[in-house]
Amino acid sequence: MAAMENTMPRPASQTRSGTQGDSRTSYSVLLVSTFAFTVCFAVWMMFGVIGVPLRHQLGLNNTQFGLLTSTPVLFGAIMRLPLGVWTDRFGGRAVFTILLLAASIPVFLVSYADAYWQFLAIGLLLGIVGASFAVGTPYVARFFPKEKRGFAMGFFGAGTTGAALNMFVAPQILGVWGWQAVPRAYAAALLVTAAIFWVFSAPDPGAGTKTQLTSAQRFAVLKDWRVWKLCQYYSLTFGGFAALSLWMTEYYAHEYGFDLKSAAMLAAAFALPAGGLRAFGGWLSDRFGAQQLTWWVLWVAWIALFLLSYPQTELTVKTIDGAVTFSIAVVPLAFTLLLFLLGTALAFGMASTFKYVGDDFPESMGVVTGMVGLAGGLGGFLLPIIWGALLDLLRVRSSCFMLLYGVVWVSLILIYFTEVRRYEFIEPHRAQP
Repeated sequence: MAAMENTMPRPASQTRSGTQGDSRTSYSVLLVSTFAFTVCFAVWMMFGVIGVPLRHQLGLNNTQFGLLTSTPVLFGAIMRLPLGVWTDRFGGRAVFTILLLAASIPVFLVSYADAYWQFLAIGLLLGIVGASFAVGTPYVARFFPKEKRGFAMGFFGAGTTGAALNMFVAPQILGVWGWQAVPRAYAAALLVTAAIFWVFSAPDPGAGTKTQLTSAQRFAVLKDWRVWKLCQYYSLTFGGFAALSLWMTEYYAHEYGFDLKSAAMLAAAFALPAGGLRAFGGWLSDRFGAQQLTWWVLWVAWIALFLLSYPQTELTVKTIDGAVTFSIAVVPLAFTLLLFLLGTALAFGMASTFKYVGDDFPESMGVVTGMVGLAGGLGGFLLPIIWGALLDLLRVRSSCFMLLYGVVWVSLILIYFTEVRRYEFIEPHRAQP
């Protein structure tokens, strides 16, 4: 009987989650993966801070500045899909460690660049650190059962607080040793992180097993329209978060006249909740469902962006006593509070999107995570460039929020017709005898 029991296949829940045997291992993997992702995200957002002095050094216009800050996001977005597939095949532990080691090289080389094209070329390569999300998400999820995956993936996604960490750390290093010291310090941090990750992580269950699936079969899930709907959601939530994390330091400096350190600290008011509250968003997704949370997230973002979009305005009214001028503007305190609200909404939206992934595509998380992450990364790449072009064209700094406001409208229409309307009108009719 013992021999027969040993040869019997294990239940899928045990094979995929890893929690049945050793919860200590599961949480060790979760913590060290989140730490590694936090470091990677700080490196990914590096140009959001050092790009400000580089803009003056290189004499860049708004469009060129947008391209400089967003170039690392492009390669990170492109590599999310293949790295998600490789994670399914080789396991997250090996792929994540190799990524950390390999990324340290282009990060270090940034400190020796002195021409615009060099920053773009090397920045493109270092952007691979952004693909760490597509590695860590399926890796962490395999250690937890379905009812806890929303929390686990949300907790891991809290590594986006690396954007806030970059806003705290980079200005301090830059102020003492110059901008060249920032990429050198970050390269060393990646090497140390790789060693820590390897020691405290573990081989992920259910990954790296031999399969008869062909490449066409592996990617067949991308024909499901729900994948592309999630891509749209994530291009807004994560893409908007990444783009604003790169853009807000510059925004504060030029719109309100703050110095670099103060501007970065205020910009962290957006980046910090967007990362730190993501785990809470995962818990809310587990409790109330991904659809309910995403619906309310979009409405909160819509309200915040409507107010943020309003440019500083002076209105002159002719009265019987002469002309009276009124000034309408979002003062720095109100702006920061609205930005905090927007960051919170996007944090919950990022978590709820991957709750969808864990619920709807448990057998293809690597591929779907990679595709959805790719869409989010492309949003983070394109938005700063478009914002720079809009600013050069319209000369209104709040035009970045105007564009996001329109994207939220598209998302609200999409979720209403594909989910809310279906549940309110179609499902009740099906329930009738």
